[in-house]
Amino acid sequence: MPTIVVNKHTPAVVEAFSHLGKVIPLDTLEVTAENVRDADLLIVRSETKVNAQLLEGSKVRFVGTVTIGTDHVDEAYLASKGITFVSAPGSNSNSVAEYIAAALLTWSHRTGNSIAGKTIGIVGVGNVGSKVERVARTLGMNVILNDPPLARATGDPKYRPLEELYDADIITIHVPLTKSGIDATFHLFDEEKIRRMKKGAVLINSSRGPVVETQALISALREQHLSNSILDVWEGEPIINTDLLRLVLIGTPHIAGYSLDGKLNACRMVYEAACRFLNVEPKWNVDYSMSPDDARIIIPSSITEPIDVVRTAVQQAYDIEMDDRLLRQILTMDAAHHKAYFMKLRAEYRIRREFFNRTVILYPSQRSAETILKGLGFQIASVH
Repeated sequence: MPTIVVNKHTPAVVEAFSHLGKVIPLDTLEVTAENVRDADLLIVRSETKVNAQLLEGSKVRFVGTVTIGTDHVDEAYLASKGITFVSAPGSNSNSVAEYIAAALLTWSHRTGNSIAGKTIGIVGVGNVGSKVERVARTLGMNVILNDPPLARATGDPKYRPLEELYDADIITIHVPLTKSGIDATFHLFDEEKIRRMKKGAVLINSSRGPVVETQALISALREQHLSNSILDVWEGEPIINTDLLRLVLIGTPHIAGYSLDGKLNACRMVYEAACRFLNVEPKWNVDYSMSPDDARIIIPSSITEPIDVVRTAVQQAYDIEMDDRLLRQILTMDAAHHKAYFMKLRAEYRIRREFFNRTVILYPSQRSAETILKGLGFQIASVH
C-alpha cells in the first residue's frame, strides 16, 4: 500500500486519496525532506518548493500540485529522476475571473469611474485570461488581448503586441512565471513598461508576484503615474512589501483562485492522475452542491441601477473587500509575524463558492441587470 503525503489544507484531499493508500496529512511547513522521505506520492500546494533539496534520497515517484502554476516545482529535476509530475491547469480559472469581476466593480464603486466603455488590456489569454475576457465584455468594456505564444501558434490578429495595450485604462496580467526564453515573464512589467502605460491607468496582477517589479510599481503609484493597482500576488511572498500594500487600492493574500469549487477541481484532477499512475479505478466523487437557502442572493428592492445590482450580487457572492481588510491587518503587526499571518490567511481561507452556484432573486425594477448577471455566471429567479 503506497504512502501518500498530502497538504492538509487542500479541501477533501484526505477523503479523495484514502482508498489509494496510507494518507499522511501535513501542514505546509511540515512538508520537509524528513517527512516526505518514505512517501510514494506527494501532493502539494504552491507554497512548497519541490526540488532536489526536498526529494533527494526519498521514495517519491509521483508529485502532484493542486495549482495551475508550476514555478514552485523543479520539473527538470523530477524528470531526471523519473518522477511523474502533474498539475491542475485551468482548475481555478473561473475563480480568478470572478476575482477580477469583483475587483473591477469595487474599483468602479470606490473611484466613481464607470466600467462600461473603459478599455482593458489582458496579458495572457489562456484558461484564466480567456474567462477574464468574457467578464470584461459582459461588463461592457473594450478588450485588447496580448499573448505572444498564442499569436505565434494561431496567427490570429486578435492577439496584439504589448505596445498596443499601453493606452488601455486597465491592464490585468494572467501569465505563468518564467525566467528564460523569448516569452520570459519575470519582471515583465518593469519600470520601462510601467512608465509606458498611460498616466492614470490601473495595473492588476493576480498571476505571480515577480511578473511585476515591486520598486517600479511603488514609484509609479507614489508619483501618481498609475492611479491605482490591485494585487493578489507579491514578490517575496509570504513576506510581502508593506510599503506597496499601503499604496494599492486592493491587496489580497494570493487567494484569487481560492474558491472551493476551484480547489475541488484541482484535487479531482490530481487525484485522477494519481489513479492512472497507480492503475486504480477512481472511486472518489464528492457532491459539494449548496442548499437552496445558502445559494440565494436577494438584492434590496431600493437598488435598481443595473451596475449597482450587479455589484451587490457579486459582493454577496464574493466580498473582495473583506480579503483586503484582512490582509491590511498585517500593517499593525511586528514584521516578525508577517510571514506566518500571510500563510494563515491562505491556509484558513473561508469557504467561497463560484457564481454558478448562486441564484440572484430580482425584482421587476432590477431585471435590466439580468443579462450582465447571467453573463457573469449567476442563475436568475424573479420576485413575483
